[in-house]
Amino acid sequence: MKEIILITGAGGMIARQLAQRLDKDYTIRFLTRTKRDENQFEWDIHKKTIDEAALENVSHVIHLAGANIAEKKWTQKRKEELISSRIDSAQLILDTLKRKNIVLKSFISASGINVYGTETTEKIYKEEDPKGHDFLSQVVTLWEKAADRFLTEKRAERVVKLRTAVVLSDKEGALKKMIPPIRYYIGSPLGSGKQYMPWIHLNDICSIYEFALKNDHMNGAYNSSSPQHSTNENLTKKIAEVLKKPLFMPNIPSFVLKLIFGELSDPLLKGSRVSSQKLLDEGFRFEFPDLKDALEDLLIKKN
Repeated sequence: MKEIILITGAGGMIARQLAQRLDKDYTIRFLTRTKRDENQFEWDIHKKTIDEAALENVSHVIHLAGANIAEKKWTQKRKEELISSRIDSAQLILDTLKRKNIVLKSFISASGINVYGTETTEKIYKEEDPKGHDFLSQVVTLWEKAADRFLTEKRAERVVKLRTAVVLSDKEGALKKMIPPIRYYIGSPLGSGKQYMPWIHLNDICSIYEFALKNDHMNGAYNSSSPQHSTNENLTKKIAEVLKKPLFMPNIPSFVLKLIFGELSDPLLKGSRVSSQKLLDEGFRFEFPDLKDALEDLLIKKN
């Protein structure tokens, strides 16, 4: 009999692709705001309601729920939503597990590489490095603490936190937003362009979730980013190269982005490298460790 996995964040690109990948070996369930299929169960984070049938006989929870960091300007209300969608959602699952006296084999949570702080330095951050002090690092720190409670309150045998880089996909996300300006000859790097932009192919981040699920020796936090580092300028140039489009527009000035996006401009204009060595040491191997290969797969072979 197949083990049951409950996935939150059903509408996201990682959840959709990951479910397809795991469907052969596991029974997949989703938590969603509006039920549309038989394997979906409704919950409402704000009302603190959940269809408890979603957790019956569940062995693993993959927690991907969380409002999109870059979707809207960071008003105070939006900041509260970014935190609540991650922390309150995890707490709702935890409370339900406690009420029903269920212990998971694993709780695997999304996390972010912004945990180290949003700054541009030559340092390559490892999992044991201290956390930052800006808004995004605070969000991720709270996110990971919410995940760790599943272990400390004995509701999961292990907890894995995947500190995810920018996910490259031809369907949605950062790459899809960068393509049109480059296609129409108005693409250019952001600010100095020298800020590092940790990245990962959608296939690889899904593979990491599967790897973490099937390797029960894995515990704690893992930087989930390609081992090949890239700056924003290099990424922009590589996209243009793959699309066979010239880049001749000047860099978009930092002050313009700050005027448009406010505090949200920080993760666009700043960024450092992270090490994925801990993940490699566990035995994981990237399908797309090279940026150009990843872009060609997404922009040429699929189009």
